[in-house]
Amino acid sequence: MKRITLFIDLVLYTSLFTACCATGLCMATERLISASPVHLFSYLHVLVFGSTLFVYNTPRIVKRPSGKHSRSHDFRTWHFLFFFAGMLLTIVGLCHMRFQMIAASTALGVFAFAYFLPLLPHKEKKRLRDFGWLKITVLASVWTIATSVLPILYLQKNSADYPFEILLRFVFIFTLCIIFDIRDMQKDMQNNITTLPNKVGIANSYLLINFTLVLFSMLSIVQYVRFPFPARLAGALLTALITWLVVRYLRRHPSDRAYLCMADGVMLVYAALVLL
Repeated sequence: MKRITLFIDLVLYTSLFTACCATGLCMATERLISASPVHLFSYLHVLVFGSTLFVYNTPRIVKRPSGKHSRSHDFRTWHFLFFFAGMLLTIVGLCHMRFQMIAASTALGVFAFAYFLPLLPHKEKKRLRDFGWLKITVLASVWTIATSVLPILYLQKNSADYPFEILLRFVFIFTLCIIFDIRDMQKDMQNNITTLPNKVGIANSYLLINFTLVLFSMLSIVQYVRFPFPARLAGALLTALITWLVVRYLRRHPSDRAYLCMADGVMLVYAALVLL
């Protein structure tokens, strides 16, 4: 049992699971906008999977975890391994991309690293996540562009032709960002970071989550009017319901492992429902 728990923590805390979620969302976008089958291997998937590992493991090797009982202490060697593996995969993916994709990926990379690392020209060495409203906006935007706009560009289609697909993804990711901001409320308050939950309160934050899930469902119905695929609509509505149930569970049973597994996991659920 301990070995199973250790393996689960390894997958979660090294962001291997997060990288799988990002890749799954990319595949879902490809399925939504393309009539052809989506293959597991493509250089886009290599790029997205690798860059997620690269970006998310960088702050864990640059700065040692602050808490004696942080699980990141146990996986520091793995953080280095996935950091370099992610860097290699990112380079391989970029080498097979057109200039437009390379430019978009580079811009995303700058924002992603500035989110985790103090790269801003600020005398106090601020990160983007140190600005409460920027934290959720930048994170949701980077994930939206990486998992919806990049696949559209990769398939050489015009992103302006798929406004609801992109807006749907943003609302979905924004909902998940609120969930994680609720998890980080105490730590953000200690660091004087005024995030959305700290600004409006935890009760209103849960109301906002309900609102965004309703908005996600309504946009899915609008999308169905444009592209009448019943299975796609059913998958989106089921994803909204599952996300709502996950939020209820996390509110009663909050734990870092549960947040990483379940809140991130709904991305894979959504991807699986779209692909299947």
